[in-house]
Amino acid sequence: MKPARIPEILTSPHHWAQLRWGEYYRDALEEQLRPWLGKMFGFHLLKIGNLSAEVNTEACAISHQVNVALQGEHLQVNADPLHLPFAAKSVDACLLAHTLPWCPDPHGLLREVDRVLIDDGWIVLSSFNPISLLGLGKTVPFLRKRAPFNSRMFTPMRQFDWLSLLNFEVMYRRSFQVLPWHKQGGRLLSTHLPALGCMHVIVARKRTLPLTLNPMKSRKAKNQIRSAVGATRQYRDSVKVPRRPADSPHPHE
Repeated sequence: MKPARIPEILTSPHHWAQLRWGEYYRDALEEQLRPWLGKMFGFHLLKIGNLSAEVNTEACAISHQVNVALQGEHLQVNADPLHLPFAAKSVDACLLAHTLPWCPDPHGLLREVDRVLIDDGWIVLSSFNPISLLGLGKTVPFLRKRAPFNSRMFTPMRQFDWLSLLNFEVMYRRSFQVLPWHKQGGRLLSTHLPALGCMHVIVARKRTLPLTLNPMKSRKAKNQIRSAVGATRQYRDSVKVPRRPADSPHPHE
């Protein structure tokens, strides 16, 4: 398995149109995200990367949406995604539409997203599936240097491991668009053979486990009431009640 972090600087496309069949990819991705965007609430949504900026997120209830990338068009913030200029736990959701495939340090990018996300915040990842027709295209020499074949393709299981290490709970995962050159992606094949889809999407939520003791619970544990049975036994052993004559086993003595 190749390391996730590489020294090379990758140049990501600024528009979906720069990818072969890119507009089909964007339409298919928007169709997959539409049911989940309506479930996201909050104040701030970050769309990290130029391709994320072109994804239609009008169905999302979060009104303040900010496009972030190092350079490109339709951006509100020009910044390196590996060093986001936002405070910790200040963002409600992050969209990374095909941002990982052209990132030299995907681990660092996910850690930075985890830093700015609030507890129970949302993260949406989309990428190319190496076990697909696009993955086979990377084996062809004259296609390797063309987009999207020049991108890095990580298996879904590898991305699940990265998210689990950061304590994200995967809410939805799906592979789709089996036929990349078809506008519908081959609906029949995508229904029966989704594992061969050229694209993969993951919707996850940040979960935070409490690592400190709850003071209310610790106080209740200290103030436990002793057993009543033990207290009665102790009282009977210390206090001896004199026996009355009627209680004597030899009444005539």
